[in-house]
Amino acid sequence: MFRPFRRKVLYIPGFDPVPPRRYRELFRKESTVQAAISGYEIEIVPQSHKPGFGWQSRGNFPEGSAETQFEVLVWADLVQDSMRRGILGTYGQLVATAWAYIGTGALFRLMRLRRGPVLAALYPIVMLLMQALLAILTGALAGWLLSHLLSWWAGLPFALAVAWGLLLVFRRLDNRLFAYYLMHDYAFTAQHRGAYPAGLEARLAEFGDKLAAALAEDVDEVLVVGHSSGAYLAVSLLADVIRSGRLPADGPKLALLSLGHVVPMASFLPRADRLHDDLAYLSERSEIFWLDVTAPGDACCFGLCDPVAVTGVAGPDQRWPLVVSAAFSQTLSPQRQKAMRWRWFRRHFQYLCAFDQPHDYDYFAITGGPMPMSERFANRKPSPGRITLAAGPGKRK
Repeated sequence: MFRPFRRKVLYIPGFDPVPPRRYRELFRKESTVQAAISGYEIEIVPQSHKPGFGWQSRGNFPEGSAETQFEVLVWADLVQDSMRRGILGTYGQLVATAWAYIGTGALFRLMRLRRGPVLAALYPIVMLLMQALLAILTGALAGWLLSHLLSWWAGLPFALAVAWGLLLVFRRLDNRLFAYYLMHDYAFTAQHRGAYPAGLEARLAEFGDKLAAALAEDVDEVLVVGHSSGAYLAVSLLADVIRSGRLPADGPKLALLSLGHVVPMASFLPRADRLHDDLAYLSERSEIFWLDVTAPGDACCFGLCDPVAVTGVAGPDQRWPLVVSAAFSQTLSPQRQKAMRWRWFRRHFQYLCAFDQPHDYDYFAITGGPMPMSERFANRKPSPGRITLAAGPGKRK
């Protein structure tokens, strides 16, 4: 009996407090759109087993049929815990994070690569400071008016109450402004100057067990996908498993797909030695295939920046990653580009969505199709705009 191609996908989200079911629904919706555009069939089907949160897809492509078991490697609870700071705590994070990047020189090194993600990093700082300034000025004006009507001792507490009330309003509007969310995101990375906090190290160890178990399954390919901050966690995950000798010699193909990475935001900090070692180690491994996909049109990532080379840890034996552009200006129609013009987060998630003018990057064919990634991109050359400037502080041992 004909056996379809079998794949296990382990997906690592970025800094996202939302429950992982959103990724299943995103896959369900966008895969249907892409299938209609690209002329194949793919659907979500009932899972044969449920090791964690995930879903299963079945697809029929021109190259054959495939079955893929998806599992989301969840760290949303760690993200949620890090976002429990109140207003004053968030402003404390602002000061600490700004010092982490400016005081260590990391911000100036980052500016040598791409301005977009640096401006994105400055956005929450500027926005929060503007909110504080507006709250202070509004409170001062309200207090001054009341003090003229009554007395100064009535005006002062009223001024403080108005200022605090306005800050509360801004906090509740953050689902539109994203200043607090982004501040928590950058603070999480900067809190230990690029080193992973203990809770995240423990979670990576759990992810390592899941990856080792996946490599022992009866599948043809194990594909780890890391998006945004999840991209550098995926690098450390693969490096840990390979170093520990848990990669079976006769097991399935192992591949890494990093999407919209923000590696320099972590690797340019002074205590990112662990990440430096992982990047250098993984870049030379012959046992894997590593494809890195970004887009200059995504201002929230370091588009076309080779994460190994720009960190400064590339050696003479570097073979990975293969840096490819999603080329939004070519793969998205003018209408789609116009619709996303000011939707920066939507652009950052485009790698997981359908393209209406697709080239060779197709998330659903890569994860749900019958070709291993190493064959699909075997003859692909790096995109011409690839950036390899060693702007980071990394040093090979």
